[in-house]
Amino acid sequence: MIMKLTHYSQVELQPVKVEGAAGAHIRWLIAEKDGAPNFALRMFEVEPEGHTPYHKHAWEHEVYCLEGEGMLVFEGNEYPFKAHDSMYIDPDKMHQFKNTGKEKLKFLCIIPHESNYNTEKKEDKPLKKPVNPFAAGKANNC
Repeated sequence: MIMKLTHYSQVELQPVKVEGAAGAHIRWLIAEKDGAPNFALRMFEVEPEGHTPYHKHAWEHEVYCLEGEGMLVFEGNEYPFKAHDSMYIDPDKMHQFKNTGKEKLKFLCIIPHESNYNTEKKEDKPLKKPVNPFAAGKANNC
């Protein structure tokens, strides 16, 4: 059995080194390297006036804001959010997170491992979708 219990402060805070990012950092709280077979749990910390890059990719995000205030830029539209708001970001849609407050913005972001997805859609090879009864919100007995 693989298990991990770690305080977030014990996980390295790394700068987001992607073109278009400013004042954004990431902690890979749980990832493939930890033995997690399907998903990664990441914590982003974005400085005031900072942001993640405006980008898109083949997988979705599930996001939960822990602290601060921000703006979700989604397909050119802006949506304000704050601590304890949750967001779902569709696959293949342009998105960005901006810190609009005076304090650090912290949010959790869950994504499937890239290795669980085909990164290119092809007619003969659709994207793989992990089968999980809990992900559909139909199973509540865990």
